[in-house]
Amino acid sequence: MKKIFSAVLKGLIISTLTVGLLGVSSAYSVGSSSDNIILQGVYAGNIPLGGYTKEQAKNAIMTCADELAHRSIVLYTVNDEEVVITPEEVGFAWSNPEIVDEAIVIGHSGNIVQRYKAKKDLDYTNQIYDIKYSVDREKILSILNEKCATYDMQGQEGALTRVDGQFVINQGVSGSFLDVEASANALEDFLCNSWTGENTAFRLVIQNDDPEGSYEQLSKVKDLLGSYTTSFKSSAAGRSENVANGASLINGDIIYPGEEYSFYDHIKPFTEANGYRMAAAYSSGKVVDSMGGGICQVSSTLYNAVLYSELEITSRRNHAMIVGYVDPARDATISEASGIDFKFRNNTDAPIYIEAYTDSEKQLHINMYGHETRPEGRTVEYESEIVSKTVPEGEDIFPDGSMPVGSVKVQSAHVGYKANLWKVVTQNGQETRELVNTSTYAPTKKYAMVGTATDDPNAKAAIENAMASGSIDTIKAVAASIKAGNTPSQDPNAEALAQYQKALEEQQRLAEQQQQNAEEPQV
Repeated sequence: MKKIFSAVLKGLIISTLTVGLLGVSSAYSVGSSSDNIILQGVYAGNIPLGGYTKEQAKNAIMTCADELAHRSIVLYTVNDEEVVITPEEVGFAWSNPEIVDEAIVIGHSGNIVQRYKAKKDLDYTNQIYDIKYSVDREKILSILNEKCATYDMQGQEGALTRVDGQFVINQGVSGSFLDVEASANALEDFLCNSWTGENTAFRLVIQNDDPEGSYEQLSKVKDLLGSYTTSFKSSAAGRSENVANGASLINGDIIYPGEEYSFYDHIKPFTEANGYRMAAAYSSGKVVDSMGGGICQVSSTLYNAVLYSELEITSRRNHAMIVGYVDPARDATISEASGIDFKFRNNTDAPIYIEAYTDSEKQLHINMYGHETRPEGRTVEYESEIVSKTVPEGEDIFPDGSMPVGSVKVQSAHVGYKANLWKVVTQNGQETRELVNTSTYAPTKKYAMVGTATDDPNAKAAIENAMASGSIDTIKAVAASIKAGNTPSQDPNAEALAQYQKALEEQQRLAEQQQQNAEEPQV
């Protein structure tokens, strides 16, 4: 009996469910026109989509986005200057059309039970899809740069000058500027995520431009930290002008605490327009004419002034060959072609002021001013030590077809050196020594460039024979004879004259050899 009752009860339950589902099936028949209509209770943002087809829903959302795109947005930039834009100008657009595809299938997909359940759920809870928007970042950047950044106010760095031996302070002025990248990020986030759709105002990201040079900073500069003087009395006019010009270009420069100073950056470019002239300079072991020749005397003098100021040297190279205006290991070369520069860092707590000038005695003076914090009674000196010396042997002779026969250009030999520079500090009677640098200077032979251009076969033969002797003095004697119009075919005593000139030149060479260590050419 129990089994029969259970079977009957089960049959009744199945019959009841079947009837109910058939009723649901009649309301959700497959392929009905209602499958293309969004159910009531489905929203995109605050837009009701119920009763819309897919295209109608898309049009409704696009219409809303178009209305938003024509709203007014006031952008506040520097000094609260106003720039009015519309979202349309920055490419504002609806960016997630897939929500309509999702909305149209609610209650129209799955089996009969799933469809029925989806419809009943909408009777109690609305299905709301977020509308997402996008903007064109490039358009935002364009507007910010072209319309908003024009109100930027650049700060003015403070200035320090010396008048009659006293410092005059011109305090810096603060400014402000639009942070374009940060403003673009903020505006994009606002329009896409936070904006509620009304006409509104938006404050862009403004940064303060507080340049160095406050009165408090500059007023610390009052102490002479270090100075150095070199002479250029033996320099020709072009080189003298270059030294004076280089001094004027760095005079008044200010280096703030922590800053690195590049000498090259402050004296470039090497052009006539920037005050330079042609003068002697080292190049590949030779002395050649170069625009700005002599500028290394300025960098070397500055190097020594920086040493006495005990600032941090960050980049320094010695010359390839010895120079005559400072002791070995106390020079600092620069080279535009090789990227060699003299640099130092202000490692003090106050600005550093460079005073550089030349006087009527053709002396170059460089003074470094700042805030003295070193203890009283402390002295600093620098000693140059010659470690080794290499005297070049022999002579080099080079023919030059661009020079007329009888022309001879001679460069003296350069002795090679290896030298150390020592820093000697005395404090309370105690002396300490510290190696600053080790510098190596290459030896170079005496060499001659000999002119060979001539239509006279006798002169050509004479100068070639002289070059074959390997003696610059013989070449000079023959060249002098040729220039006087006495070639061997015209002057039977030319050989005797050459011998006399050779003896005379040998005497001069010996005299030059004795002086060359003390009288190296200035470059």
